[in-house]
Amino acid sequence: MNAAKVTSLWRYPVKSMMGEEMNACDITKKGLLGDRAFGVIDMSTSKLANAKNPLKWPNMFQYRAAFTEPPQLLSSTPPVRITFPDGTAILSTDEEKNTKLSESFNRTVQLSSPSSLDVEFEGYIPEDIEELENPGSIFTRTSPEGTFFDIGIVHIITTSTINTLRKSIPESRIEPRRFRPNIIIDVPEAEGFVENEWIGKTLTIGSHVQLKILQPTKRCVMTTLAQGDLPKDPAVLKSIVKNNAGSFGVYAEVVTDGKIHAGDHVDIK
Repeated sequence: MNAAKVTSLWRYPVKSMMGEEMNACDITKKGLLGDRAFGVIDMSTSKLANAKNPLKWPNMFQYRAAFTEPPQLLSSTPPVRITFPDGTAILSTDEEKNTKLSESFNRTVQLSSPSSLDVEFEGYIPEDIEELENPGSIFTRTSPEGTFFDIGIVHIITTSTINTLRKSIPESRIEPRRFRPNIIIDVPEAEGFVENEWIGKTLTIGSHVQLKILQPTKRCVMTTLAQGDLPKDPAVLKSIVKNNAGSFGVYAEVVTDGKIHAGDHVDIK
């Protein structure tokens, strides 16, 4: 692990929309600053719009979200620009944002920030992947308190895991954006799903930030969905289930906050 380093950093200002790559970012106890700062709430159910249920939200990955300026610690959250599938855009500060989002989604929705109230989201288990339990069913989960996350606060994958999946399904386009990571780590000379060995260990990034690895990231239908020029591809999830029990990457909690940069050295103990 002496040569391991951060190769890429990502945050997603609006839950389940496309996000933005960064060169550096502050990390707080609630993850990368600005990550999942907003979510779209379905006003008919009070549940969080989520690409995990493409039956209800088939176009989530056609929306893009980016901050108009980088968020700063101890400052209010800056506006987010949301770009619609047709190329038009709104700001999170626009008075008509909820009306325009509702028209676009064809549902009555509201752009919201996390609160202390529990918020639920739905997920769909694809019926065409028999290797999964309960194919064709819908499940409901609750985000961690005060967040719009699914489970973990920080999602990490490695270049080794990406390359391993590429080898298993060479006909598929395996790109990191399919998996919506926060941090991508390069582990030279490592092979296989190396994050499996990190559970319970602590990553030190740079000289200060520490992340404790909690659990594998169980993958879902989101990995199979089209994103931009990436086509829909059920083979992605089928291969992850077959070759690594359905996991790809790991979730971590923040032990020591601070700032991290692309290129930072990573140590694991």
